[in-house]
Amino acid sequence: MIYLLEDDDSIRKLVIYALNSQGYEAKGFERPAEFWKAMGQAQPDLVLLDIMLPEEDGLTILQKLRAAAGTKKLPVIMLTAKNTEYDRVVGLDSGADDFISKPFGMMELVARVRAVLRRTESREENSDYQLGELFVSPKRHVVKVDGEEVSLTNKEFELLCLLLEHQGMAMTRDAIMDGVWGQEFSRENRTLDVHVRTLRTKLGPAGHYIETVRGVGYKMGGEGA
Repeated sequence: MIYLLEDDDSIRKLVIYALNSQGYEAKGFERPAEFWKAMGQAQPDLVLLDIMLPEEDGLTILQKLRAAAGTKKLPVIMLTAKNTEYDRVVGLDSGADDFISKPFGMMELVARVRAVLRRTESREENSDYQLGELFVSPKRHVVKVDGEEVSLTNKEFELLCLLLEHQGMAMTRDAIMDGVWGQEFSRENRTLDVHVRTLRTKLGPAGHYIETVRGVGYKMGGEGA
């Protein structure tokens, strides 16, 4: 089940039709109040969320979803007419799984939905990771270093899990950006480097496992890194 919160009636009907035609069950909501009522009855597998909305904006709704234990890991794709890097940074750093700017093609939207659901299912299937003093449980969304729990943002956690999933392999910057932020995010900004730097700092004595591979990207090294 996919929920769409979009106040533009024509866009809402078109997106629902496109999703249904590809075999997805979807429900559309014009106002946040309707969306929250539905959320109280049944939780979807993914949410498509417009930013500019009546009653409360999409970023506020996203923050509420991420703050609640039951929806902390619920996949969310932001839909917006805004198209600046700042808006994408705010949306993604607030916990969005992807970001699509209007106008967008319906097949592109369906492909992005499929990609986010696939990434989410992959994370849920992953077993726990133990690397020296570092412990990570993708399913429980837990990170510990020397037995002490470490608090990470959603994107920092996804970045860490992606590197652990490919431990020992040098991942290109583009592959990491696609895996964590989606294909629309600009490759020229420093978002990845900032997240790696912050992640290393938060991991403390385990931060050295994240290695820089010059001319390529990053990799998760072994205990001897």
